[in-house]
Amino acid sequence: MTNTSRTRNTTDDTDRTGYDGPDGWAHDDPSVGEMQLEDRSALRRVAGLSTELEDVTEVEYRQLRLERVVLVGVWTGGSAAQADASLAELAALAETAGSEVLEGMVQRRDKPDAATYIGSGKAEELREVVLATGADTVICDGELTPAQLTALEKVVKVKVIDRTALILDIFAQHATSREGKAQVSLAQMEYMLPRLRGWGESMSRQAGGRAGSNGGVGLRGPGETKIETDRRRIRERMAKLRREIKGMKAARDTKRTRRLRNRIPSVAIVGYTNAGKSSLLNLLTGSGVLVENALFATLDPTTRRATLPDGREFVLTDTVGFVRHLPTQLVEAFRSTLEEVADADVLLHVVDGSDPLPTEQIKAVREVLTDVLRESDGPPPPELMVVNKIDAADPVTLTQLRGLLTDSVFVSAHTGEGIEELHERLGRLLEDPDVEIKVLVPYTRGDLLSRIHSDGQILQSAHEADGTRVHAKVPRALASALDEYAA
Repeated sequence: MTNTSRTRNTTDDTDRTGYDGPDGWAHDDPSVGEMQLEDRSALRRVAGLSTELEDVTEVEYRQLRLERVVLVGVWTGGSAAQADASLAELAALAETAGSEVLEGMVQRRDKPDAATYIGSGKAEELREVVLATGADTVICDGELTPAQLTALEKVVKVKVIDRTALILDIFAQHATSREGKAQVSLAQMEYMLPRLRGWGESMSRQAGGRAGSNGGVGLRGPGETKIETDRRRIRERMAKLRREIKGMKAARDTKRTRRLRNRIPSVAIVGYTNAGKSSLLNLLTGSGVLVENALFATLDPTTRRATLPDGREFVLTDTVGFVRHLPTQLVEAFRSTLEEVADADVLLHVVDGSDPLPTEQIKAVREVLTDVLRESDGPPPPELMVVNKIDAADPVTLTQLRGLLTDSVFVSAHTGEGIEELHERLGRLLEDPDVEIKVLVPYTRGDLLSRIHSDGQILQSAHEADGTRVHAKVPRALASALDEYAA
């Protein structure tokens, strides 16, 4: 068991005080993640800045006004339970974004309506629900085209957003690092570019500068000019963000190369959002990263050093969580971050055992992983499935998962159950693939000596009359090429 004696661990279920492990630790000092969570959940009012005659003498916490939203989805296939789960997930996303969910509607159709997404009749019914509940926003469980967005807003007469815009808003709220903010900004602009509209119905959209029926004197309008100006500025900003992300990627590649040179095995934690990845990272490494019972609570990848029971070290990287229908803009923007997955020695695929449809989570995660790993040159890293939250899972669901995922590890990041088995499985998967050799390399084979330096780890070397005597650890393929020079 790794040392977690100085960490307060919380799972994604509730704000708990921690895992009472064999060390019997308990600490009152808040971790970095707990302080971030406190800042996220409240807005500080600073003393001494009041415009009243008497200044405020104490710090107050007040909640921001929540948007009142109505959810609407289109059920095109699958079971009713899957449709309900999708809308429940949309409600969780809306609450994470800071909204109050008032009502939810599902329309059964073969495919979404090309004009209003849910059809004209259902759109009128949605307008009545908006009036009855006093909602100020409608959130659709799908990605709407610009035409659908405009048509539905005209009917319901309140703001309409889709699932993609909602996820992008959550990412914008939760991104903290410079790289994360740049990636989210790029994804938002890619989404916004085809959805630009004029600032009013009266603004002309006619193109000017051409003679004839399509334009000319008296027909030049400001609308098209304004939209084109906005589009050009967005494209320029996107190009700048891509250059910044490319520069940040170089720094990340340097760190990754240094770890590879030092022969430190790497494990990447992947999985559905709110599956408990950050909680598992805290338990295995003793770090105090932010843990919250919310979707996409942590976005910035976190790399921490951990130790196996036999003393071997490895690095553990917590990646961004996935979700069903993850916007393609986010996958592209976060591709430099997700490259940690392709270069890992082992993928730790975390599944929420308490979710009513865990197999749907696994399917969604593997779709994104396949897309990310498709551009990798080498073979995909081995995957170890970890079913988390078994202390809160339904026993029947757990029994079904044990039969379905026979080679998986079942753990609880809250109670610590199954962590020893997880360490054992990781130890087997992270076995040292290098071979220890002692060779005398002639001076005429400088190419082999160069490969030993680049691909292996030199333990001891000495120059002699006949060549260079080397004691090193090298990959098996290189060891086979050096057999004839064995000393």
